[in-house]
Amino acid sequence: MSKLSTSVLGAGGVMRAVLRRELGLAIRQKGEVLTPIVFFVVVASLFPLGVGPESNLLLRMAPGVLWVSALLATMLSLPRMFATDYLDGSLEQLVLSPTPLALLVSAKSLAHFVMSGLPLVLVAPVLGLQFGLDGDSLEILMLSLLLGTPTLSLIGSIGAALTLGVRGAGVLLSLLILPLYIPVLIFGAGAVEAQAAGFGVHGHFSLLAALLVLSAFFAPLATAAALKISLE
Repeated sequence: MSKLSTSVLGAGGVMRAVLRRELGLAIRQKGEVLTPIVFFVVVASLFPLGVGPESNLLLRMAPGVLWVSALLATMLSLPRMFATDYLDGSLEQLVLSPTPLALLVSAKSLAHFVMSGLPLVLVAPVLGLQFGLDGDSLEILMLSLLLGTPTLSLIGSIGAALTLGVRGAGVLLSLLILPLYIPVLIFGAGAVEAQAAGFGVHGHFSLLAALLVLSAFFAPLATAAALKISLE
């Protein structure tokens, strides 16, 4: 077996180990998993209660409300993405690891999506029923969130790294990444709105997929550089 193949297999093993560790920690700290879900459910449910039973108005509001709620819920757990590792010193070990830091960051971003983004995807159709979305629109909502929430985790990892160890990191993190979240929000909510209006959604999904690919390539590199700066 060539050295390159051995190196690739070794890096894959380290990434799986990081992913298992992150998922194990999240499962033991159930509050970190439940908080985004509860926030998403509460915020999305308040709008039908506040607006009233006007079905046409709720249907128009649904894509934006559900997507904004999911975006804000995803942000809740971002400050903790690297904070625990930073406090116990394991982040320095990750930086000094022979495995490229960008790959380790990718594993942590994937763990964040699995524990924070994927539950929102599964809960979203139930909340969509409150707004009167039909079956096809609910399916598009799930697919758009499935494409969009990994991008939110990847982009959010950059902000989490830049604000690591900074006082008031939560507010600063929001100011840094919210502008970067806007394209994902526009195309994600736009896909659901287009489906509800009877238009095609392929353009929206193509742009969401393009954003995911770009984020998967560039975000881990930017996050790795930000982590090194934060540790200096």
